[in-house]
Amino acid sequence: MTAGGTKPLTKRGVPDVAGDADENTGYDVRVDGSDTAIGGTSAVAPLWAGLIARINSAMGKSSGYINPTLYHNPAAFNDITQGNNGDFAVASGWDACTGMGSPNGTKIAAALSAGPAKK
Repeated sequence: MTAGGTKPLTKRGVPDVAGDADENTGYDVRVDGSDTAIGGTSAVAPLWAGLIARINSAMGKSSGYINPTLYHNPAAFNDITQGNNGDFAVASGWDACTGMGSPNGTKIAAALSAGPAKK
């Protein structure tokens, strides 16, 4: 994994994961009786929390600390290969803009159901 595709990382990178943060293409919600679209961390954090809660419920137990399992299963993500966040551009694989990418819920569930990643 590299930051910006050039320098190898020696420690964990931030962000780990992503979701659709664009308020124009984000998530349709109803607030005080009005329909609107939201994006950003305020939308993506609950998306991930809900996904993991559903996976935990289906497994009947907590997934626990999931980061190692996620990093060992890059195919469980939709790699984001276009765009930037104003500071970092996306790149193939992990990047400092979108992390591992957006979730493929079915593949994330399969990876977590298989148990913790082996070192």
